[in-house]
Amino acid sequence: MTLDQIKTFLVLAKTGNFNRTADILNVTQSTVSARLKMLEQALGHALLIREHSGCRLTAAGHQFLSHAANIQMFWQKSLQTVTLRPEFRGVLTLGTQVSFWDSLVVDWMAWMRRQAPDIALDIQADYSVAQMSKLSDGLMDIGIMYQPRHTTGLTIEKLLDDELVLVSTREREMSSGWIEDFVFVDWGDVYLEAHAAAFPDAETAAVTVGLGALGLQYILQFGGSGYFPLRVVRELLDERKLFRLDAAPLLKRPAYLVYRNDPIDAAAVETAINGLRQIAGNV
Repeated sequence: MTLDQIKTFLVLAKTGNFNRTADILNVTQSTVSARLKMLEQALGHALLIREHSGCRLTAAGHQFLSHAANIQMFWQKSLQTVTLRPEFRGVLTLGTQVSFWDSLVVDWMAWMRRQAPDIALDIQADYSVAQMSKLSDGLMDIGIMYQPRHTTGLTIEKLLDDELVLVSTREREMSSGWIEDFVFVDWGDVYLEAHAAAFPDAETAAVTVGLGALGLQYILQFGGSGYFPLRVVRELLDERKLFRLDAAPLLKRPAYLVYRNDPIDAAAVETAINGLRQIAGNV
């Protein structure tokens, strides 16, 4: 079993087409077929079924898919470690949801460069489910997320309560009923429950988005209102590009740190966590 075979299988599983896979990998179709055949021989099971329109995963292929992805990620992480410059003693991988990028993670990165200059940083933006998977598999050291799940071997610690405030691109009073320019951002289950309790008679918004940054960009460009983390919109409020509707209820969304109980470099992880706690306290 080789990494080329693993990569070829992963691309085949994604494209479902031998010709397209050959184009993506810049090899011949016969090379793709040969790699797949050798991988199937090594595993003792057929992974793909050829069809007139392409190919699809067998039951064994579905089972092997996540393992293949992990093998590739483990290799990338190992390569990252062994190619470190002499001044670095290790790599620390932090996962974070995109909404924490500007107001928390950038400051933490600068803090880590000052406090632990011998630790290289690998920052990955991802959702809770993907972060939990990588943490469980040892591919990530620390995760910042909204919806962790209790998993053996991982510690979950509350980092902060995100305060979400209702803001608008124009000064106006709070009003009840349907608001034409309201952009509903799906901030997750906890927020959905809090919003439903605060606005039990709310009708479906004209625009609903699943990414806060998209919702904020939309209202700043075209006008409108919506709920956003105070830490994200504070500067825009100071610049009077946004206006807070003070009469609207403040909604909270807890965020968590998740990390392994048995990290390879416990000292580096402890330093990183202390920095996150400190910066979150300032936020």
